[in-house]
Amino acid sequence: MARAFFITGTDTNVGKTFVAALIARALKARGIDIGVMKPVETGCAVKDGALVPMDAVALKEAAESNAPIDLINPYRFAPPLSPNVAARLSGVEIDMDRIESAFKTLSAVHEIILVEGAGGLLVPLNNDSTMADLALRLGSQLLIVTPSRLGVINHALLTCECARARGLDLAGVILNHPANRSNDASIKYNRSEIERYAPVLAEIPYTPAGGTLPELPETMLKVFQ
Repeated sequence: MARAFFITGTDTNVGKTFVAALIARALKARGIDIGVMKPVETGCAVKDGALVPMDAVALKEAAESNAPIDLINPYRFAPPLSPNVAARLSGVEIDMDRIESAFKTLSAVHEIILVEGAGGLLVPLNNDSTMADLALRLGSQLLIVTPSRLGVINHALLTCECARARGLDLAGVILNHPANRSNDASIKYNRSEIERYAPVLAEIPYTPAGGTLPELPETMLKVFQ
């Protein structure tokens, strides 16, 4: 059975997919058999009459995965809303058993599985379960992606506290720079303040579209050994 890492965020649009793809590429380059999952994706565009889960596709490409996209991404929806609402509007109920079944299939053929959630830990999947419940059910270690900006300390610490309260194994925090915020004075202090409460595994610099992808520090990659 593969080791699993669940990638969550402190909010939406914090760079979870970007960071997850960086990790997948780095592990693949080191000869690690890496699998990826995006169990639920919302806000999918329609192409040739079918929904296209762009985040899941990006992960599949980064990992150079041969797995079917339906296994990587069991649920996809057009409305750009939380999973439970998007599913309800689409006349679907998200089944945790279906997600777990896909996860086990992938786990049987890979060394490590990266599972990217949607939004944050308490985003509902259905009337009974949240992303935190899914991470716990999959027996995964937790990676928290958070954007370096004013307010991040509170958001990161709230997510860490929620994870610990629910019995999740917190591997650490990844501080991302999804936007150029050079005028934000908090950037100088965010990492050191978060590190007082939880390990910060890496700080990912701002990368403009089409720019050279940053390399992950070896100290972070040791988490996956």
